[in-house]
Amino acid sequence: MLTRASPEFLLLRKFPTLNLDVLYEDNHCLVVNKPAGLLAQGDVTGDLSLVDLASSYLKTKYQKPGNVYVGLVHRLDRPTSGVVLLARTSKAASRLSAQFRAGSIEKIYHAVIDGSCPEDAGEWNDTLWKDEERNVVRVVPPNTPGGQEARLAFRVLGRFPRTTQLELRPITGRSHQIRVQLAARGCPIVGDRKYGAVSTLRMSDDRPRIALHAQQLTFTHPTRGEVISIAAPVPTDWPVSWSEANPAMTGSSTPEAPPAQ
Repeated sequence: MLTRASPEFLLLRKFPTLNLDVLYEDNHCLVVNKPAGLLAQGDVTGDLSLVDLASSYLKTKYQKPGNVYVGLVHRLDRPTSGVVLLARTSKAASRLSAQFRAGSIEKIYHAVIDGSCPEDAGEWNDTLWKDEERNVVRVVPPNTPGGQEARLAFRVLGRFPRTTQLELRPITGRSHQIRVQLAARGCPIVGDRKYGAVSTLRMSDDRPRIALHAQQLTFTHPTRGEVISIAAPVPTDWPVSWSEANPAMTGSSTPEAPPAQ
């Protein structure tokens, strides 16, 4: 029974138009398109999360009376949308987590940045350090204690009067990596006020977001061994100012991208 104290009811109150956008599902894996503004996993805020939503989805679909297993093997920042891979068994979670640690899972992001990217394609290498108390990451000198190597491949997809659209492939998986490495080069992600953007970007239901979308994830199936590639469409209700300036991100005509170097 759905009660006012149940997670499902609270979730509907917080996100009244939210449904789980399932991109792929089998007995071992669940791949979804996370909306911006939703936590990947519960935190100290007590806000409901993607894991809560996935658990509710599986319990309802398969009429499970008790708890169901949902393993989060990687995360997206709260204001970021896109592909998230969840494990439906502990064995799958262990094997998928090992792939992430080994760097064998390929992740592709799309982003729109303030200003112009100085190069058409390349790779950025930085050392990042996280301030755990403030939940802020910054670029530091290479030998800084606690610093971690961060590598990010990039390619320009389109240039516009005030913004640039990028394809990004993180080679390492550091906290806030894409956001920080872009901000360090004077081109923060549109809407990312935390890392220096001057603009604010909101969706149709007023949830804050940044112009960063996890567009594609490629992984090896944890039991069958086959390579699976899942893509998530960009949200259709982006602000008009963004969609007009960046037609490739909304499915209309796409500017010709320069060749990768």
